[in-house]
Amino acid sequence: MSSPQPAQPAQPARPGRSAGALLLCRAEPAVVGPAAQFLHERMLLVRAGDTWSALVPEGRPWLTTGESGGDPVDRVLGGWAGALAVGAPWPVLALWWDADRSGFTLASGFRRPVGYEWLANGTPVGEDEAMRTFAARLGLDPVLDMQALSVLTRPDSHADARARLRGLLAVLTRTGLTLPAGLAPGAPADRLHAAARDQDTVETVAWPGWREAVHAELDVVENTGAGPWMRGPKGRRLAAAQLATGVPLALLGLRRRSGGWLTAGALLLVHGVLGLAYDRVRAARD
Repeated sequence: MSSPQPAQPAQPARPGRSAGALLLCRAEPAVVGPAAQFLHERMLLVRAGDTWSALVPEGRPWLTTGESGGDPVDRVLGGWAGALAVGAPWPVLALWWDADRSGFTLASGFRRPVGYEWLANGTPVGEDEAMRTFAARLGLDPVLDMQALSVLTRPDSHADARARLRGLLAVLTRTGLTLPAGLAPGAPADRLHAAARDQDTVETVAWPGWREAVHAELDVVENTGAGPWMRGPKGRRLAAAQLATGVPLALLGLRRRSGGWLTAGALLLVHGVLGLAYDRVRAARD
């Protein structure tokens, strides 16, 4: 009689099998699309309420985590959110989840991003101050909304990480955020893609090349009435500040091989150059 074979250890779940991500921008799709092109990532863009848009990344670089040195989903999404927000007047909220954790990162302008995280079973591992900063930057009610957010930072054996993110989104519905059906925290990336493609107003965002991307950005400036703000001494000072910040960020991204920092630096450089040359570029287009 042959001896029993030893039991094989269970294989850990690959993060990519359950990983998903959303980028929520507090702006109209017509404004978000041209800015998102500079991320050099193919994404699906849908409306998410009266004043919000949602970007669903089609590429999933975090799937290679632990296999070929790829970045985890939180680092990838945090870099994208920072890159989008640093050159825009509207905030960007990145939601992310994988087999082990879920969380969010809020990026707004030049300010340091703020985020919070939960383990898969819902255990909070963030700081209460981060949630208060989150509420303040989005202009949430400091009493009612903050009470609801505080619940998400307390232990709760009946709420896992995905439920925590759903609770966060429930608070944001008061700001006009309404995610389309199927774009729910916890859904795997392929299901998010399918849900986004089912929307009547879905758009595909992809890198069109520098010339087309800059023209699209100029169209946004003209159509939103921001053109006058980019002219004169104030506009030149802002452009110079963007260039001064963009150069070290781009160098940091190259040194650390970080796509998020590199993209943020590149976006700032583009906006800075465009701001300094706005009058000339506009005259050439006319």
